Amino acid sequence: MKVVLDTNVLLTALPKTSKYRPIFDALLSNEIQLVISNEILQEYIEIIGNRTTPEIAKNVGELLLSLDNVEKIEVYYRWALIQEDPDDNKFVDCAIAGNVKFIVSNDKHFKVLKAIPFPFVEVISSDDFLNQIRTS
Repeated sequence: MKVVLDTNVLLTALPKTSKYRPIFDALLSNEIQLVISNEILQEYIEIIGNRTTPEIAKNVGELLLSLDNVEKIEVYYRWALIQEDPDDNKFVDCAIAGNVKFIVSNDKHFKVLKAIPFPFVEVISSDDFLNQIRTS
């Protein structure tokens, strides 16, 4: 299953003691396919570096780029579907370009996507995604 992970979902999935660690483990064991863009990777590294250390952020970035089930794509069209927080559009644009099943996010700004019929982008919470991983 191809997904885009919002930065906070990835961040909360990293610690070994996290309730959301099975999301990161599913990525490591090739159970899910992660789609990222350059903008998303840069945000991952920046936010992880701010919350942990720059070394951990660099290691996570290098790990993601080394995994066969991480697809780095170029986004050529900006849909601008989220007006409240335009920075979130990088995840939407990547999801559309990468033809993913879900964006996994707990961010309330993504809720606007439910009212947009085209292009259809499904967003699920990290809890719902965790349940999907466990039942797969």
